[in-house]
Amino acid sequence: MKHHSVTTTLGEIAVAETGEGPVLVMLHGGGPGASGVGNYHQNLPSLSRHFRVVLPDQPGFGGSYRPTEEDLDKRSITEITVDALFQALDALGIDTFHLLGNSLGGAAAIAMAQERTDRVTRLVLMAPGGGWLPFGPTPTEGQKEMFRYYNGGGPSEKKMAAFIRTMVFDHRQFGEDVVQARYEASLDESHIAFYHRYNAAFAERGGMDPLWRDLHRIKAPTLLLWGRDDRTITLDGAQLMLKQIRDVQLHVFGRCGHWVQLERQREFEDLVTGFLT
Repeated sequence: MKHHSVTTTLGEIAVAETGEGPVLVMLHGGGPGASGVGNYHQNLPSLSRHFRVVLPDQPGFGGSYRPTEEDLDKRSITEITVDALFQALDALGIDTFHLLGNSLGGAAAIAMAQERTDRVTRLVLMAPGGGWLPFGPTPTEGQKEMFRYYNGGGPSEKKMAAFIRTMVFDHRQFGEDVVQARYEASLDESHIAFYHRYNAAFAERGGMDPLWRDLHRIKAPTLLLWGRDDRTITLDGAQLMLKQIRDVQLHVFGRCGHWVQLERQREFEDLVTGFLT
């Protein structure tokens, strides 16, 4: 694993990478303590055999800089992330690439594929924010759990366990070591301060950017991966993506929640590798 700290006009972006071959950029979700390596480390032995896997920490997360309140007043977190990531990829000499994103990272992936259609060769979206219009109530159960984590007395292992139970179909797959690792990753004071600003900005803007309005601009062949039992970005909202993205296919996993890459690891890796190659 190689680690870089890439300078952009917004701030430093932490990037890890491993493997050789076509570039695959993987964007993590927006839960407390999330990061590129933290969210995808279990998938790297398989994917790095086929790709140069590039794992940025998005602004506000992991080792990357923390957007200020002023930053979030001017632009959404997705707009900030897209700007920072394109600058980071330019600095690393990466022109065209495959792109994969989950949840908040899925929103950034959609926006990148809409904005620079010439650079994203293939797109994998796992329950992405922004491109989805739910039929049920919002915020969803999983979104409420994320908002709750740093409020009401602050983070705790008990609240992290509750968060993980909401993210997955069967939490028994994930022991105390997973809860402990994610809890410890969530304790950085600068990340906590950012998360409060991030949640406040979401509330002020009424949620994610409405990326669903421009789904037709995506030219890259697209694979949607979704857990049928996702309680955060629910499957019912996928219909709009199926209708509006030109070249699209959907794979749904039963007995699976929001973290396909963990809950159905082997199938996830096989599907992604087959689609991208």
